[in-house]
Amino acid sequence: MQSAIQQYYARGGEAGRLEYGAGRLEQARTRELIQRFLPPAPGVIYDVGGGSGVYAVWLAALGYEVHLLDAAPLHVEQARQASQAQPAHPLASAEIGDARRLPWQDASADGVLMLGPLYHLTEREDRLSAHREASRVLRPGGVLLAAAISRFASTLSGLFLGAWDDPAFVEIMRQDLADGQHRNPTDTPGYFTTAYFHHPSELKEEAEAAGLHHEASLGVEGPGGWLADVETRWADPARREQMLTAARWLEAEPSLLGASAHLLAISRRP
Repeated sequence: MQSAIQQYYARGGEAGRLEYGAGRLEQARTRELIQRFLPPAPGVIYDVGGGSGVYAVWLAALGYEVHLLDAAPLHVEQARQASQAQPAHPLASAEIGDARRLPWQDASADGVLMLGPLYHLTEREDRLSAHREASRVLRPGGVLLAAAISRFASTLSGLFLGAWDDPAFVEIMRQDLADGQHRNPTDTPGYFTTAYFHHPSELKEEAEAAGLHHEASLGVEGPGGWLADVETRWADPARREQMLTAARWLEAEPSLLGASAHLLAISRRP
């Protein structure tokens, strides 16, 4: 990874990111979509860019054989610790690696999760390489679930959460909208790190350019992820269900895909 990305993740904040605020909505919806599209357990799942193992250990507990790969040593160590904390359902493996050069054999997985690499591979050819590697290790008909950050995420974040007041963030928003190349020249962790933000239409194009059959691109959080009081709403079961229902209703509407902070592309190896 580029040094800016390494430094960002070395802070350790990724492990708890999905446990508060809009992260709760992102996690719940991502789990919902994973369960919808993965084949039922048992099966072999490769979690590429699996971070601290939030989804990997959950899937292992559901009965899958899960192998995690991540470029950040801290994340791999955190995933191993999370695996050790559930000894009845440990990860099959957790190792440092690169989404563009997977260590597994051809046609050896029933499903691949790629929930982080696409937005840290800032060059299109690198993203296509990651797609091709996912296709290579999938069995025919196997599913790839690949996440991306919306091209419009910074602008919506700035508008709803107040960052628009910072001139430095305004320039970040301008650049994101211009070409998707997100850069953070400040020391503000909340402005994220070096990344590529996808236009919703690009996910289908990239998957198909790599030889995959693209089934759908779906919005994860929906507009509810931008609510300033999302933590309070999540604590209220009725309002929580409202946010989840809205995300489900709007997930496939092309005109609203970019309103979600995260997108999920579902593709299969032919």
